Amino acid sequence: MPKLRGEAFWRETLRSAHYVVAPMVDQSELAWRLLSRRHGAQLCYTPMLHAQVFLRDANYRRENLYGEACPEDRPLIVQFCANDPEVFVQAALLAQDYCDAIDLNLGCPQMIAKRGHYGAFLQEEWDLLQRMILLANEKLSVPITCKIRVFPDIDKTVKYAQMLEKAGCQLLTVHGRTKEQKGPLAGVASWEHIQAVRKAVSIPVFANGNIQCLSDVEECIRKTGVHGVMSAEGNLHNPALFEGRNPLVWEMAEEYLEIVQKYPCPLSYVRAHLFKLWHHTLQVYQQLREELAKVKTLEGIVDVNRELKLRCQEEIANQKEGEKPKEGLPFFHWICQPYIRPGPKERCKENGASGTEKGVRGKRALEEEEDGNSELLSKNKQKKKLRNPNKSFDPSLKPKYAKCDQCGNPKGNKCVFNMCRGCCKKRAFKETADCPGHGLLFKTKYEKSLSWQSSQRVIQPPEISRRGDAEVGEAAVLKEAGDG
Repeated sequence: MPKLRGEAFWRETLRSAHYVVAPMVDQSELAWRLLSRRHGAQLCYTPMLHAQVFLRDANYRRENLYGEACPEDRPLIVQFCANDPEVFVQAALLAQDYCDAIDLNLGCPQMIAKRGHYGAFLQEEWDLLQRMILLANEKLSVPITCKIRVFPDIDKTVKYAQMLEKAGCQLLTVHGRTKEQKGPLAGVASWEHIQAVRKAVSIPVFANGNIQCLSDVEECIRKTGVHGVMSAEGNLHNPALFEGRNPLVWEMAEEYLEIVQKYPCPLSYVRAHLFKLWHHTLQVYQQLREELAKVKTLEGIVDVNRELKLRCQEEIANQKEGEKPKEGLPFFHWICQPYIRPGPKERCKENGASGTEKGVRGKRALEEEEDGNSELLSKNKQKKKLRNPNKSFDPSLKPKYAKCDQCGNPKGNKCVFNMCRGCCKKRAFKETADCPGHGLLFKTKYEKSLSWQSSQRVIQPPEISRRGDAEVGEAAVLKEAGDG
């Protein structure tokens, strides 16, 4: 059966999904996807998976995709980050039987994506992206999709989307922010960019950005004309967002914890989800916030959740008639609701004029802006600075590493092939060569092996020469027979 494409793929395979849960690192795991599906989500993405790690590590595959089969968890799209066509496609081939499509992450703006050279930091490399998508479209039995961020210029964003469509992308998710818009600098996503892309391509388009409640979803679809809307932070703070409900936090937390009992995941994922769900309440009960941060078992997390519930129920019982939510919240803190991320100025006010008042540090500066000023360094780097006052964290002073000729990772300084160790090892093995710089001695070991085999050839011992002529003749006949 030929694979479906474009509108047919969205309509039949994805069941005309309008409400989509975004791929989120360590946060869109199976248990959370199932919770979201129970409350209105029609399509989910896996967390972003690293193609190279997925390809080489069986445990990584099992933990992230090959776990217990769950028919409820469909339709499902697996997202990979990658920067090499062959690696991307080989990883996708291992995943395609467990999902309905493979997504290439071209939207991650974080520093780890910059270091690894993937996500939004590939958006200028159109030739590479064309090769990746063309190969995936040719080799995979499921469609290839992409999630992108926009350029400041709408026309360039439109050409970018058209290039991806022409290469074989069958569905495009457009996050209406540039790669520089992240964290406290996120700002408002541009639906204007998304609308322009939707009009310029013939494949289905999902919108991402500015989604805090169901009315935002409906407004986005109306204004941009997209096929569906994707939510990340809105979904994390209210998994019933697509139902148009604002349930009690403990209802969602208890239901999620029950699913985790059946479909376990790392404790760090569970803790992170509860920090999001209970975000506003934990501003009130700081002690329980600390307990949630320290707890080391799932049972311990259940206990903290129960205590938070009891505190809120007690607060509700003592509530005065006509009392309104505090801190400018639309609902009381025990109700699932959006979290509005403060901008840089607001964050500074929250933390004091300098950002360090009362011992509370503001969100540390983006790594690319750190210039050695201890006020802007993370706590870990400040400790390093204390141990070595002359140490500088200015990125411009860091040594510039030459890239591997094969994969783009830093090459070994003394490598005879100008490659990183992984690529060097493959080539040295293939060519039976040595690379002293990486300590790889395939040629030397092979020559030693030949020398050892040569020394083990049996030389006629003296006692054999004293055997009878008949015995020697019989041995010669047997040797000739064997040679024949």
